[in-house]
Amino acid sequence: MAPIISVTNLSKTYGTGRKALNAVTLDIMGGEIFALLGPNGAGKTTLIGTICGLVNPSTGSVTVGGHDIVRDYRAARSMIGLVPQELHTDAFESVWDTVSFSRGLFGKPKNPAHIEKVLRDLSLWDRKDSKIITLSGGMKRRVMIAKALSHEPQVLFLDEPTAGVDVELRKGMWEVVRALKATGVTIILTTHYIEEAEEMADRVGVINNGELILVEQKAALMQKLGKKQLKLHLDTPLDVVPAALAAYDLSLSGDRIKLIYTYDTRAEHTGITALLADVRAAGIRFHDLDTSQSSLEEIFVSLVHA
Repeated sequence: MAPIISVTNLSKTYGTGRKALNAVTLDIMGGEIFALLGPNGAGKTTLIGTICGLVNPSTGSVTVGGHDIVRDYRAARSMIGLVPQELHTDAFESVWDTVSFSRGLFGKPKNPAHIEKVLRDLSLWDRKDSKIITLSGGMKRRVMIAKALSHEPQVLFLDEPTAGVDVELRKGMWEVVRALKATGVTIILTTHYIEEAEEMADRVGVINNGELILVEQKAALMQKLGKKQLKLHLDTPLDVVPAALAAYDLSLSGDRIKLIYTYDTRAEHTGITALLADVRAAGIRFHDLDTSQSSLEEIFVSLVHA
């Protein structure tokens, strides 16, 4: 399958000399949810803006659905819906009018049935006649998504889409995202709620200082870079880890009733069998054990600070 978005050796240097993107190469496949993670200033928004035709690249190329974003701008842009971080919309227009107007900007014929469906899907139908200025921050965010969907794009960019949205609205928004994916829409999102990326994404890309550090299937990333912890629930608290167990680099929980062993899932031998034998030999008794996998957030932090 050919990628719906193809980025090749893309760089962007601003007039101040700051290099926001450095030779980024990335393919995004049709129908996937791709999460782009990175700290503030890493280049996420610049990358999205360049793909969407809002930022002129210094070098490199981008195609969307086979259309070059520079040479065939109109065709490429018509395939894209963008929900930016900032809330930009006419405060004194109604929800219905502002979403309908956005559809017209792309030369699409009027389609009230589609606008109604979008507003209903985003729980905005009851507020269709409300002025934007009267809406909460979360509802305004939903209007931005409705505007991005008004012209039936094949690719949807969500740049921090749940910023300022309460938990209930956030869950509803992700239900919409899942439904869009089911119809074949390709979704690229950036988020500071890394647990959302962990739950939603098919693949994850990590960008830092304008460079794409890693692109990987989410499950494979967790398997390759994640670490596991084995926790032994002790019968009696320990003051210190016995010297006989020093080779395992164990730690004690704050309440001193759990021994914690961190190991690499990629290692050929985890050392767990030997550890358990040595724990018993040291006269330490435990009544339970459990394991936990590193979260995507922990993996992300380790990558950008490597």
